[in-house]
Amino acid sequence: MSQLPSLSTHLLELRGIHKRFGGVHALRGVDMVIDPGEAYHLLGENGCGKSTVIKIISGVHAPSEGEIILDGKSYGQLSPIQALEAGVETVYQDLSLLPNLTVEENVALGQQLVSGKGSLLRPLDKKLLKETAREAILNVGLVPDKALMSSPTADLPLAVRQRVAIARAIACKARLVIMDEPTTSLTRKEVDALIELVAKLRAQDVAVLFVTHKLEESYRIGGQVIVFRDGQCVAQGNIADYSRADLSHLMTGREIESQRYRTGTPQTKEMLRLSNAGSGDAFYDISFSLKMGEILGITGLSDSGRNELALAMTGHLELTHGQIEIEDQATQIASPASAIKQGIGYVPEDRLSEGLFIDKSIYENEVTLIFDDLLNRFGMIDAKKGREAARNISEHMTLNTSDIDLPVGALSGGNQQRVLIGRWLSIEPKILVLHGPTVGVDVGSKDSIYRAVQAMAERGISLIIVSDDLPELLQNCDRILVMNRGRVVDELDAATTNEERIYNSMLASYQEVAE
Repeated sequence: MSQLPSLSTHLLELRGIHKRFGGVHALRGVDMVIDPGEAYHLLGENGCGKSTVIKIISGVHAPSEGEIILDGKSYGQLSPIQALEAGVETVYQDLSLLPNLTVEENVALGQQLVSGKGSLLRPLDKKLLKETAREAILNVGLVPDKALMSSPTADLPLAVRQRVAIARAIACKARLVIMDEPTTSLTRKEVDALIELVAKLRAQDVAVLFVTHKLEESYRIGGQVIVFRDGQCVAQGNIADYSRADLSHLMTGREIESQRYRTGTPQTKEMLRLSNAGSGDAFYDISFSLKMGEILGITGLSDSGRNELALAMTGHLELTHGQIEIEDQATQIASPASAIKQGIGYVPEDRLSEGLFIDKSIYENEVTLIFDDLLNRFGMIDAKKGREAARNISEHMTLNTSDIDLPVGALSGGNQQRVLIGRWLSIEPKILVLHGPTVGVDVGSKDSIYRAVQAMAERGISLIIVSDDLPELLQNCDRILVMNRGRVVDELDAATTNEERIYNSMLASYQEVAE
């Protein structure tokens, strides 16, 4: 580490930052600045260098070239402790909390770690730990009662864990809080609470840097935008000065359409019908039908029953009452295997833990559902036939690689999602349920996935998109069902409704309870 005298009026400034990983030139001369009390939105396609630059700022990676000016001091590289001492806190997508430790310990240990120069080989000041944690928890809008403070973080809902992670940053007297995809798994209501918290941090002169794909939320928060493409910072300025089309073009280098993708119309044949369906206390009396080639959206808050409905339709959760019909025939879907036999596919919300075999190749992931069909008369897999199928799927899903032997774990999030969705093309499902189909993917990948969804519908596949991404539903669906407290409370024409109408339906009974 080299520390050189330097002057900067900014909290943080990067000058000419390069980063090479072997033969990969991940960052190419990045210049950017961050000032106190401002919000920044770091945008760009997956693989553009966003994660690399935040790891350089937080001391995880050392730059290959360039200068970091932090709090008026110049560094060739930062260590994690130096970054923490200067007030740089990073809330990663996995939150990096210790699941077996309590809320109190997770929040306050970082502050004592920094004050001890990275060493905990000394007695903890338990009184200070309690005081630090209590103050920080109050600052993020939580109640620091004994039940919360003594709870292991593993037992908390995601939105609460996120606030705990931000409280940890506050406890360390953060001056710059970096949030990596902070709203990926949050509901609209939880996003609103996070935005309020960001405003509070900014009022305390704390800078906030979001790594995000969600332009709608970025516009709501305001502040500045920093756009990366191919390892370079191609723009930085007031986000209000850029249209969505401007930002999409800067991120991808090409024009991305922002209007509705849905142009087709469903056929008259009914593929699926639910009648008074329910599952325990999760959802009740759900009735709707789905036409051939129709794209149906289902949305609601996280406790609305929408997630459980997706699981029940695909054999992952028992349907305890009511009836389900496929092509006018009453049936039971007792397991995921029985759903597949009846032509129902399911793309789960968490592609990494529930959908993909990360250490396996694209080829192996794409043909998982058709292994039996690939067996020759000797009981051996016909690799030529399987590889041809995998290549066809990759072409249909516009995968950004022709090497089907690459491990899926080496792909960007958008390409991973395309592999997962494309897997179902191998069996030509009648019905495909997509749960959060573009969670955590960039704007270019969203465009590709939406076009693939429309192509499936045109081929006669019926699709159900379960999502709280309202623009996604409005752009892609024919109809949208809104769930609230376990029931369908509204059915809307996606071509004529708007986000406000949907959101009001999502919150209706909650508002009544509050009143």
